[in-house]
Amino acid sequence: AQLLEDGGDTVQAGRSLRLSCGPSGTISEFSQMGWYRQAAGKERELVAVMYNFGQTIYSELVRGRFFISSYPMKRWFLQMNNLEPGDTAVYYCYLRGTIWVNEQPEAGEHWGRGTRVTVSP
Repeated sequence: AQLLEDGGDTVQAGRSLRLSCGPSGTISEFSQMGWYRQAAGKERELVAVMYNFGQTIYSELVRGRFFISSYPMKRWFLQMNNLEPGDTAVYYCYLRGTIWVNEQPEAGEHWGRGTRVTVSP
C-alpha cells in the first residue's frame, strides 16, 4: 500500500499551503495519521499527528500556524499558514493502521514518498 501526498510548492514567507494525503487502497482501521518533515541535514521530525480517539498533537514549532484535518478513513490534510523559511523541508504523510489493497490487508506503519515545501524569505 502507498500513501500519496500532494500540495508541496515554493512560496514566500507569510503565505499558506495545504498538503493532502490519501492511500492507494482502503483504510479499515488506524491508530494514528499525521505528518512528519525532514529538512536537509536534519532528522525526520513530527509535525502533527491525529489519534483515532480524537487527540491531536502538534510540534511546538508549528502550533498555532499548522492545522491537521481529515475526511475520516479517506484523506487527511495539513493546512500550513504563515509559513517561515524554517518550514522548508520534505513533508511525509504517515498512517499507523491497516490498508486493504486488492483484497489483501497491509497492517503497520505506512509512509508517503514526500512532497517538498520551500519557503523563501
